[in-house]
Amino acid sequence: MKRYPSWCGSRSAVAPEPAVTQAALARADQMAMVFVRAMREAGVDIALGSAILFAQTLGEIDLDSRQELYWAGRATLVHRPEDLGLYDSVFRAFWIGGAPAEIRGPGEVEHITLAVDDPDGLPPGELDELDQETGPVLAVRYSAQEVLRHKDFALCSSEELNECYSLMSKLRLSGAQRESRRSVRSKRRRGRPDMRRTVRNAIRDGGEPLRRAYVRHGYRPRRLVLLLDVSGSMEPYSRALVRFVHAAVVGRTKVEAFALGTRLTRITRQLQSRDPDVALDVAGQAIADWSGGTRLGLGLRAFNDQWGVRGMARGAIVVILSDGWDRGDPEVLATEMQRLHRVAFRVVWVNPLKASPGYAPMAKGMAAALPHVDEFIEGHSLSSLEVLAETIAA
Repeated sequence: MKRYPSWCGSRSAVAPEPAVTQAALARADQMAMVFVRAMREAGVDIALGSAILFAQTLGEIDLDSRQELYWAGRATLVHRPEDLGLYDSVFRAFWIGGAPAEIRGPGEVEHITLAVDDPDGLPPGELDELDQETGPVLAVRYSAQEVLRHKDFALCSSEELNECYSLMSKLRLSGAQRESRRSVRSKRRRGRPDMRRTVRNAIRDGGEPLRRAYVRHGYRPRRLVLLLDVSGSMEPYSRALVRFVHAAVVGRTKVEAFALGTRLTRITRQLQSRDPDVALDVAGQAIADWSGGTRLGLGLRAFNDQWGVRGMARGAIVVILSDGWDRGDPEVLATEMQRLHRVAFRVVWVNPLKASPGYAPMAKGMAAALPHVDEFIEGHSLSSLEVLAETIAA
């Protein structure tokens, strides 16, 4: 019951009830019931709740508007992409008056053209022409990058590896934070009192310390140390992982990179060029034992003695990218991993073979190092390297 505003006359005056309301609702319910029955006969599974919602929607829209009718039914009755073609056929026959052959029976098959929508595919105009010639067209969108994210580097072609390298160059690593000795201003009343700033504020306020200042410890990113195994057993993965190491070196500060083979080679300076091809060419010239043997224990001993224990690995995140195959003494590797784990903030071991079905760390080197590892993750694809980036940032 709608009342007129006071300026229209008497406050008790009421607006007359529309005469077509009840008739329109009854008409909408009847039309909804018949249309839902036609959809079910065409093979579309429609729940009772969807049918009731469709009937309620018809009571709220203009039944003479074909566009409103179409979207009311599509929004309430269609819940699967494969039912869109059936819905269009039934709607065309029921509301517009199409040929009865357009409605498919329960046992008949409707031929639908599948159009794959990719960056190099057909433009929208050609898709419409294809619809007129061959019948309903279901456009499906796919992403080649999503497929490459989960594909093993060892199974990628040269073109796919180049695409992986391009995506890898966009990775940005944000390392974990640690407290700094340098103090910074605290916006809240926390930390230690800043006497100098408090006195300076008191002078402005007539000698009264009305505004007290505080300082707190600042934060800065932890150092990231990357040790890449470049031995022959890592050949299918080392060329892709060195791209990841290059992206880490040029993408953030406090990053050190080393190559592990029969000897230890520091390649941080060689990878500082923004051009990955130039950086990898210079690094390849510096690594004399590329695709050679593996002496992880002796390489880690050289790292601990020259750089790691002396300060580079202290409080740092150390990432070892290796399959764990070692020709040296496993006891040496276990001892050096223990030394490294004692000074590092976190030790992460990235093994590309971990993604293989039925993999178990049975290699002597991997078995000796695993008790001194904080995180043991895969490293065979782009998605696994994204997990590694999240692990470093945690």
